[in-house]
Amino acid sequence: MAPVSTAPPAAPGAGGPPAPGFAGWAALLAEGLRPGGEDVAFTNLAVSGAQSRDVVETQLPAALALRPQLASVVVGVNDTLRRTFDIGRLARRLDRVCGELTAAGAVVLTACLPDPGRMLGLPGPLARPLARRQRAVNAVVHALSERYDAVHLHLAAPGWTEDRALWSADRLHPGERGHRAVAAAFHRLLTERGLALGPAPSPEPEQPPPTRTDAVLWLATAGSAWVVRRCGDLLPQLLGLAAAELRHSAAGTGALLDARAEAALGRALRTVRPGGGTTDDARASSPLGPEGLGSPEAEALR
Repeated sequence: MAPVSTAPPAAPGAGGPPAPGFAGWAALLAEGLRPGGEDVAFTNLAVSGAQSRDVVETQLPAALALRPQLASVVVGVNDTLRRTFDIGRLARRLDRVCGELTAAGAVVLTACLPDPGRMLGLPGPLARPLARRQRAVNAVVHALSERYDAVHLHLAAPGWTEDRALWSADRLHPGERGHRAVAAAFHRLLTERGLALGPAPSPEPEQPPPTRTDAVLWLATAGSAWVVRRCGDLLPQLLGLAAAELRHSAAGTGALLDARAEAALGRALRTVRPGGGTTDDARASSPLGPEGLGSPEAEALR
């Protein structure tokens, strides 16, 4: 087996790697694909902070050149944390990535991911727009996983999101225990398909889980820089979305925001299903324009 990661396997992100020298879940998984310590070629194409556009433009061509048998495509949260978020555009990008890897003979590994607003403990008006975005991303990932017969892991389930020991100090990336749990879960799924023949990765971490002190230290150092970057990108839009949440809540029309999000998701899903939808060129010439004005967030601000 030759696994290639086209999305962050170690996902160090703002919080840093889970432990010095720790490679992450994809590298752990690679070690358990072959019996008897047989070598497995593992290539990490990940870049911290990568969005779906980076995966399509940079990581996908490199992955295809390696002709992998397994390729992880775990991406989406970074897209939700940008003001440029557009579920239709993201759906078409992921469809292309999964489609081209599958056509090249790779088995694709996917995962739905936790809602970042909930993981960060944001107030309701700020968290709900992010929750809608992540639910839409996960719905697209579910649809594509079914379409391309991917090996899919439900990382948004409560068993994953509610166990703080699985997460690093930044609450957006797995800690060492989390990486080991992800590797073990994918190993079980691959074993069921006859694709993992070696021993399962050990679930026991070498380092303790992050403490509240670690979280405070992260916020005072790397976290501060992360917050500043998001303040210049996402925060102005997010505040506008939060204001819309409050207005609709006061008017008793909050269901409209969910309905608009569902409509945008429906359009996105039609673009990735066989025989349905539009292309990027058609979207660019549509009345909505190329910048995703049909997204639920843009509609909510009207």
